[in-house]
This record gives sequence, structure tokens and C-alpha cells, in this order.
Amino acid sequence: MKHIERRTLIGAGLATAVAGRTAFAQTFPTKQIRWIIPFAPGGNYDVTSRLVSEPMARQLGQGILIDNKPGAGGVVGLELAHNAPADGYTIVMASFTVGYVAPIFAGKKEMLSLFAPVGILTTVPMVVVTRADSRFADMKSLLAEAKAKPGTVSIGHAGNGTTNHVAILRLQLNENIKFNVIPYRGSGPGIADLLAGNIDCYTDQLTSSMPHIKSGKLRPLGTLGLDRIPDLPNVPTLADLGLKPFDGSTTAGVFTHADTPKAVIARLNEGVVAGLKDETASKRLRELGAIVRPSTPEQFTVALKADQENVSELLRLGLLKPE
Repeated sequence: MKHIERRTLIGAGLATAVAGRTAFAQTFPTKQIRWIIPFAPGGNYDVTSRLVSEPMARQLGQGILIDNKPGAGGVVGLELAHNAPADGYTIVMASFTVGYVAPIFAGKKEMLSLFAPVGILTTVPMVVVTRADSRFADMKSLLAEAKAKPGTVSIGHAGNGTTNHVAILRLQLNENIKFNVIPYRGSGPGIADLLAGNIDCYTDQLTSSMPHIKSGKLRPLGTLGLDRIPDLPNVPTLADLGLKPFDGSTTAGVFTHADTPKAVIARLNEGVVAGLKDETASKRLRELGAIVRPSTPEQFTVALKADQENVSELLRLGLLKPE
């Protein structure tokens, strides 16, 4: 009899807990949401998050606080997001490389499994840019000097383990060249250093470089992708240059704590999708060269697995490891 009573009490307790989570999810959100950007202001993640967060906040009926927390290729921001309660009120923008590769470079375990995908935001082409007055007139001249003088041509990226960094490693491996690779705490500081003349070139997501390209301050040398960029039709792909092609684009989206109730994740996804479908936000993202990709959490999971396959060779060769 005592066993029956104990099982009944446990069952009642579980039912109460489930009912509580369901009620919480149905009323979510009732307060401001914190959106962590694990990079400095001015980069692709920052620009995208700010554009999407405003219409997303309108759809959810609560404010969204943008909180830039750069460091360690995105790991600092990820740790803050993971240490927050699993209630959906803290979300973070990230990609496969930020969640999986960057922690490895920081001497930690991968962190992607600590988070639940909410939805894809965008896929953004990767470009190599230099100053308008640079000695490099095109991609071929850049690669030729990097090959003739290994380690002398400086190239920046948004942080160790980021998509930008992975693209440089892939380019070096494929073309048997060596750059002087310099990490930054996001594309904002990196592009500022490039414009100041402190580095030779920079590997960047198009969204953060496009305004400087349009203003004439930066010259795009090539796209590290499989297709030409519609808004930059004269910028060659690697294949156009007779080089080994690879897809260096960045697919990024929103994550939250892995233990967040599924109903809350579904509600967050509704907000993300609404933000991406907002006419003003989507138009601006397209103008910056991004491919807007509203998705379900399940579709985001599939995309993350594809990204893992893309970097598996670099991991196997030991190129993606703490420096």
C-alpha cells in the first residue's frame, strides 16, 4: 500500500510540474528578453540581431535587450547564455563554428550540445576585402604574395574558431599558402583596423563589409563561396579564379538553453520568423547581401549537421585546435 501511495504522490508531483511548465509556456513572454551577441558591435551578428529583434519584440509583445558580450571567438557570450535560467528569457545568436569550434580553440569542450536551436536567421556570403588603396588589386595578387612570402601577408578574422577563421584555414590548406592570421573580437574591430591600415586584408561576412564596399572604402577581392554574389557580380568566386572551391558562408541563428521547454522554444521561433518576415528588416538584410532563412528548430538542426561535415576534415587534420 505504501508503494502505491508513493507512486501516486510521485505521479501527482510530475503532473503538477508538467502543468506548471505548460502554463508558463502559454503565457510566455511576460518580461523583457535578453539577446546576447557574442561579438563586438558592428559585425554581421550585431547588425542582423538588431534588425530582427525590433519586429520580433513587437510580435512577442515584450522588449528585447541587445547585449554584446565579445570574447574567445564567441565563447564568453555562450557561457553567459548557458549560465542563465532555462526559461527562454535569454537567447544567443551563434553558428556551428561559434558553438562547436570556437570552444575547442578556447581549450574547452564543444558547447553546441548545451543549447537548443530556435531558428535560422540568415546565411551570409564570406568575402575577402582590402582597403581601396591596397597594393592588392585582386585575389590572385594577394594569394601570389602569400605563397611567395609565407606568413607576411596579414589577414584578420572575427575570432578563433569563427566561420571567418575556418574559411582562412580552408583557403590555406587548399592552396598551400600561409597568411599572418590575426584574430579580433568581432568584425567591427577587425574592419576598423583594416581601414586604419594596420592589416592587409580581412575575411568577413558580407553584411558587415557591404556598407564599406558601397562607400568605396573597401575593395572586395573574392568571395569564399560557390556562387557569385548578386549585388557584387564582378567579384569572382574561387572557382572563377581556377582555385579549389568551398562554401565559406555563415549560417547563423538563435539558440537558447537546452533545457528550455519546447513550447517556449516554439514561441521564440514564432518571434524569430516574424522578425525575419518583417518587410523593413528583410529588405535591409537583403541589401546587405544576406539570404534570409526563416526556419523551424528542426530545420536549423539539419543545417548544423551539414556545417559539421564541412569542418570535419580540418578537425581530423588537427588544424582546429587551441593555439
